[in-house]
Amino acid sequence: MKPKQPNKSAINKKDGIPQPESLSASVMAKIVTQRKIKPSEQELIDGILAKDTVALSRSITLVESTNTMHLEKANAIIQACLPHANKSVRIGITGVPGVGKSTFIEAFGTYLTSMGKKVAVLAVDPSSTISHGSILGDKTRMEELVKDKNAYIRPSASGETLGGVARKTRETIILCEAAGFDTIIIETVGVGQSETAVHSMVDFFLLLKISGAGDELQGIKRGIMEMADAVVINKADGDNVNKAKLTKTEFNRALHLFPAKSSGWVPTVATCSSITKDGIADVWQTISNYFILVKGNLYFAEKRKDQNQFWMMETIDEQLKSNFYNQPEIIKLLEENKKAVANNEISPFAAAFNLLKKYLSFKIV
Repeated sequence: MKPKQPNKSAINKKDGIPQPESLSASVMAKIVTQRKIKPSEQELIDGILAKDTVALSRSITLVESTNTMHLEKANAIIQACLPHANKSVRIGITGVPGVGKSTFIEAFGTYLTSMGKKVAVLAVDPSSTISHGSILGDKTRMEELVKDKNAYIRPSASGETLGGVARKTRETIILCEAAGFDTIIIETVGVGQSETAVHSMVDFFLLLKISGAGDELQGIKRGIMEMADAVVINKADGDNVNKAKLTKTEFNRALHLFPAKSSGWVPTVATCSSITKDGIADVWQTISNYFILVKGNLYFAEKRKDQNQFWMMETIDEQLKSNFYNQPEIIKLLEENKKAVANNEISPFAAAFNLLKKYLSFKIV
């Protein structure tokens, strides 16, 4: 009788990879602390001021939350961080999809951290109008910067706010500044009117372009060039170098069509390559020159004051809208009026008037 052959089934149990030794008590304690489900307001505030990015991220999540229960906690954190904020420069970067915003920001951000600066990138990802989901892929696209200890990248879903700018980006800036980041970069989704919203919360507005896109006149028509403090022709490498130089000349001519800025700054046009890093240092030099000018003529401080007042009014508008749509009686009446409007039983304007009249009759606490 032949000896029994060993079972060669693919489902045989195999020896796995040897398990690592247990983590030290100190490491385990740190993990447990970081995973604490509900840290107090004071713990989050202390963490932010201690430059702890875990506390910063958790606080930003609270600020971005649509849960009304989180609003009071988020406001307390912002208020505590406010005295430690406003010590950074805020740079908005925009451009159409495909212009290379993420690649540029990684090259630019890495250059800044190499100079000893602490950079926070607030990248807004567009939300689907159907599923309301968002990819939040900026950390994937900025592979080098995300590993930099002097950089912090926070992708946020745009939600349904105007132009795709995240609802709480303005408050997030305050938290990042309190955490010690001295350069805040805000990337727009590059569609709709997001540029207008970002322009209202930054000190310097940078417009990225590429050669041969055929959108020079479109850029002028949209009025975005009126907001730009600098235009940078990206992807000026390889066969595109000469095209980029030609595009630079075209935009220089276009800028002369616009009235002078109240800041006293004359917008510039430059070329750069996010791949070869050519021109990146020049971009920062341009931005530095701008800040020397506007801080010297006091425009910087005045603009910050105007922006604070603007965002106060925006917050009032947002809160009134939120309060209106969260009233139980309004929710019920809204559905009834929607059906009536759809069936031509009442005009949209009369329905809106009736709803607002009902809302204003409430005692709002």
